[in-house]
Amino acid sequence: MTIDAVRTPEARFADIPDFPYSPRYLDDLAGFEGLRIAVIDEGPRDAAHVYLCLHGQPSWSFLYRKMIPVFVADGGRVIAPDLLGFGRSDKPVDDSVYTFDFHRRMLMALIARMDLQRITLVCQDWGGILGLTIPMEMPERFKRLIVMNTALTVGLSPGEGFMSWLAFSRTRPDYSVAGLFQRSVPGITAAEAAAYEAPFPDARYRAGARVFPAIVPITPEMPGAAISKQAARWWKTSWRGDSFMAIGLQDPVLGEQVMMGLHRLIPNCPPPLRLEDAGHFVQERGDVVARAALAHFNR
Repeated sequence: MTIDAVRTPEARFADIPDFPYSPRYLDDLAGFEGLRIAVIDEGPRDAAHVYLCLHGQPSWSFLYRKMIPVFVADGGRVIAPDLLGFGRSDKPVDDSVYTFDFHRRMLMALIARMDLQRITLVCQDWGGILGLTIPMEMPERFKRLIVMNTALTVGLSPGEGFMSWLAFSRTRPDYSVAGLFQRSVPGITAAEAAAYEAPFPDARYRAGARVFPAIVPITPEMPGAAISKQAARWWKTSWRGDSFMAIGLQDPVLGEQVMMGLHRLIPNCPPPLRLEDAGHFVQERGDVVARAALAHFNR
């Protein structure tokens, strides 16, 4: 089945600050043939650790610009894909394409296509909502975890903050992405905020940003809730890897209370790094998080 999609003109990415990385493009993922996916791939191919950095909504791999150089300087390989509908990846125009299963299958196909091994899963927001359900399917590939403001969405509302965000996104589907980041990230520059807006020239490109809040599995019958429950059990009973958690305490949507619930599921996860001045987009303090995580792993 051919999926109608648009591709953000490359000129939109001409002035992205502090992001000197050229994407690798894949258009042959099993089950997603013809859809082009952009992947940042930095560092040695034979690295001892592969950092799979998964973004959420409405961001893209630009979110990891402060973590990528820290991981690469430590000898790691960084894989940072743009989800379909975001960043430089193709953007299906039909809202109904955007389902939990569609994106989860894409990420698993990407891991298989690139044959990623020795993975450190680095995730936040939808990067964790989706990504945290994947290691149980291919546990031999995953060794470590760095988790930031996210959740396993097992059919329950994450709380009042999320419900307010859901209501806002339903009534303001055309909200300014740059404005969202300016409100959410203290000290962000105009150029950085514009970089987050760059993938979305107009409404036709915004289906993913528009739909994602509404498909978070917040009731038991929603797609993704059952698989997330299964993943929660797997993390609690089967995960044997090393873990690190960072929490942006200013996040009204997936903040400390949600994250401490997740912390209780992860065996031997040390006390989280609590960032008083960070909000939902914790990666905007990503250099601090990455260095702290490496110090923990290399202890």
